[in-house]
Amino acid sequence: MRWRETFDDLIFTLDMTGRAVFERLRTGMLFNPQRSDLRADPYPYYRWLRERDPVHRSYPAGGWVLSRYDDILAVLSDRAASADERNWSRYHFENARHIRSGLPDPYEAGLASMLRLDPPDHTRLRTLVSKAFTPRAIERLRPRIAAVVDELLGAVLSRGGQFDLMRDFASPLPVAIIAEMLGVDVTDRARFRHWSNEATRLLGDQTRDDRRRAWAALQEMRAWIADQTEARRRAPLDDLLSGLVAAEDAGERLSSGELFGTCVLLLIAGNETTTNLIGNGILALLRNPDQLDHLRRMPETIATAVEELVRYDSPVQLTSRFALTDHSLDGRRVRRGQQLVLLIGAGNRDPRRFADPDRLDLSRPDVRPLSFGHGLHFCLGAQLARLEAQIAIPRLLEHCPDLRLGQGEILWSDNIILRGPRSLPLAA
Repeated sequence: MRWRETFDDLIFTLDMTGRAVFERLRTGMLFNPQRSDLRADPYPYYRWLRERDPVHRSYPAGGWVLSRYDDILAVLSDRAASADERNWSRYHFENARHIRSGLPDPYEAGLASMLRLDPPDHTRLRTLVSKAFTPRAIERLRPRIAAVVDELLGAVLSRGGQFDLMRDFASPLPVAIIAEMLGVDVTDRARFRHWSNEATRLLGDQTRDDRRRAWAALQEMRAWIADQTEARRRAPLDDLLSGLVAAEDAGERLSSGELFGTCVLLLIAGNETTTNLIGNGILALLRNPDQLDHLRRMPETIATAVEELVRYDSPVQLTSRFALTDHSLDGRRVRRGQQLVLLIGAGNRDPRRFADPDRLDLSRPDVRPLSFGHGLHFCLGAQLARLEAQIAIPRLLEHCPDLRLGQGEILWSDNIILRGPRSLPLAA
């Protein structure tokens, strides 16, 4: 009922406003990652927060905001820090509000992927998918990635003049690769890309309308997966979806909901992370011509260069964990059920870990960014994202020797978790 939704929104707004006021009174500052001025450059804000209050009590977030590298790494390594959102003290309140407005419980709807599960369920699901992401399996994709990159570049260069890096290159590349891994027919890939773009609206503090749009797209994807699942049962192919279907048929190792949630995760993670890595990376190089020149002169250093680009402007800006026990953190009392917001983008610019962290330095030794996570939930597709960037960036620079920023505004995503341009006009 519309009146109930309006009432819920009013109560939620009043609650968040009160919590924000309380946070400012108690701590002297307010953590607000939704500020529009942070889209283009959040790093001065991160630095200010890290220097003033690196373990910051955030009442709207229902816990603590961490901005130092070592603190974030420690939480990612801690088995007493859960990835399961149901362990958050505010989860049932937040979830009930969404359910009353017609949105599903993500855990019951099969949207809770391994990313938001703890062992043993996380271990079981990750084991089923990991065979497709071994170093050997990823390396076998190298020729196909190079071919897709060259196809996209050929289309861009044939038009001449200006192009949009995100629309014409950075976005279609990873979608094509993950689609091929899953066994998506070429005729379905435009829809596949649309579903991916819409599904990201579930991440972060998006509006209820955003979540409805995401859920509508995922319902379409669920129907597609159901059809493809039946097709793979009748005639298995040499693809990841056939492997997941075989695991489902083998018993209770993988339910239909888990199969759906895994496909959604692969779609989003296999697309958005790499898209933003390429977009952020190219923009950083164009804004730092000395480093661009370094990479042009020494393309063989691309592996270490990608690690620095990931650190310098992380495709994933934050993640969260939930305390399973009461404990102390830097002298602060963390209570069971409180959320720990881990500012990966801030940790990657921590001067205690990286000398002169606001400078892009492609020859920086021993980078080890936090961008792909750590521990149990280290990004399964990290090696694939790295390989795609290691192929895509040098080939783009080679084919476009006069690459530069084009006319038009750089538009940034408004997602607080995933950072990257929505539009990046370039001239070749």
